[in-house]
Amino acid sequence: MTERFDCHHCNESLFGKKYILREENPHCVACFEELYANTCEECGQPIGCDCKDLSYKERHWHEGCFHCSQCKSSLVDKPFAAKEEQLLCTDCYSNEYSSKCQECKKTIMPGTRKMEYKGSSWHETCFICHRCQQPIGTKSFIPKDNENFCVPCYEKQYALQCVQCKKPITMGGVTYRDQPWHKECFVCTACKKQLSGQRFTARDEFAYCLTCFCDLYAKKCAGCTNPISGLGGTKYISFEERQWHNDCFNCKKCSLSLVGRGFLTERDDILCPDCGKDI
Repeated sequence: MTERFDCHHCNESLFGKKYILREENPHCVACFEELYANTCEECGQPIGCDCKDLSYKERHWHEGCFHCSQCKSSLVDKPFAAKEEQLLCTDCYSNEYSSKCQECKKTIMPGTRKMEYKGSSWHETCFICHRCQQPIGTKSFIPKDNENFCVPCYEKQYALQCVQCKKPITMGGVTYRDQPWHKECFVCTACKKQLSGQRFTARDEFAYCLTCFCDLYAKKCAGCTNPISGLGGTKYISFEERQWHNDCFNCKKCSLSLVGRGFLTERDDILCPDCGKDI
């Protein structure tokens, strides 16, 4: 007696018929498609055994249904992108969602390198210096009037030149007598210390720190022999080509302040009227 060969599900004989094995159990085509065939995302019909089943992220399509959701062109064996569960060819995706190049206004295709700055995008080859027309790439650049410049071109065209060293001032700087200086170049004429952020004064158009100016040019107090700067409202007394700090203009004998008072002189000394009675 001949051994039976039936469908595992409906028990219909499979002799002389097409069948599919699943987990070593034979199924007729109708039962297999009913039980196991995937449903096409596009048309909603089962993807039969005689059809190619295309899948993407656990979703399935007939080969003829696997197309761009906008232009309907086939995506079989072609690159594509997914947006909000819709499949798009690269052209439609780019036109709809990709950035536009600020320079050439064309779409920046997915997967290509692009440069971004303050919300604008460029093709890598379109992001160039406005002056020399060379690609900037990942190098430093400086924006000016809606254009981008590589650092050397910006310095040549726009940067102020230090009056001392004649080199461009790219950051910060100091203005003195309407002329630009690097901070490190604006120094005391005598001691060469930087004057930026410090009090200073000038003589014959040369800048000096207060210490050097007082040492070189300030008159000396006849009382304490220290310089009288005269800066910042410093008050002093002048008499017969001699000068005193207000606090030093005192009687030689009793140390009484003589500011605003009468006084007498004895050789190089100054005396109050009481101490000068015996002169």
